[in-house]
Amino acid sequence: MVFRVLVHTRTTGYRHDSIPAAVEAVRALGRAHGFEADATEDPAVFEAPLDPFAAVVFLSTSGEVLTPPGRDRLAAHVQGGAGFVGVHAAACTEYDWPHYGELLGARFDRHPALQPGRVLVEDRGHPATRLLPPVWEFTDEWYDFRTNPREADGVRVLASADEASYEGGGMGADHPLVWCREQGAGRVFYTALGHAVEAYEDPDFLGHLLGGILWAARQPAAAASDQGA
Repeated sequence: MVFRVLVHTRTTGYRHDSIPAAVEAVRALGRAHGFEADATEDPAVFEAPLDPFAAVVFLSTSGEVLTPPGRDRLAAHVQGGAGFVGVHAAACTEYDWPHYGELLGARFDRHPALQPGRVLVEDRGHPATRLLPPVWEFTDEWYDFRTNPREADGVRVLASADEASYEGGGMGADHPLVWCREQGAGRVFYTALGHAVEAYEDPDFLGHLLGGILWAARQPAAAASDQGA
């Protein structure tokens, strides 16, 4: 059964040059796995009913990207049972809306230079992480957060950064990067990864992102042979 996701890429702060590749990657995942991805940068879309969308994806959004009515619609949509997926700079978004920080579980603080490092997979019982290696070599910006999401309401941490594997980490030994939580009847998934264009060509990352989207949208996880675009 085909379902729909709404991919929002509006930026009023820093804009990632990987956004076009990221949107196309999500569309390709949808073609391969039975969902349609509608991409928008228009905040007015969120002022209309969001019922057609099983999940909303904030894909490297930044700054204030919604109107007050749009905020209300999004909050109600997730509370009522829809999914929300935040990718990378989604944690740098809607700083003026307190509910968004609670929804996501943590807000971006800073990051060191883009560099290789290691992701430590803590929980392989989730579709976004079950096919990843226990220690995943990756290149990204290794976001630090203003608070530790592990301490937020209902957060289930799926993967963390190994700060010993790169320079400039600021959170210490407990540095979550990927997590999920329930929001009312809805589901929220966030991954701090996804800065570079190359991420959206990486089969492991694409399988990771797909698992997060399917979980948030309450759809069956893809089989191991079906991961990627």
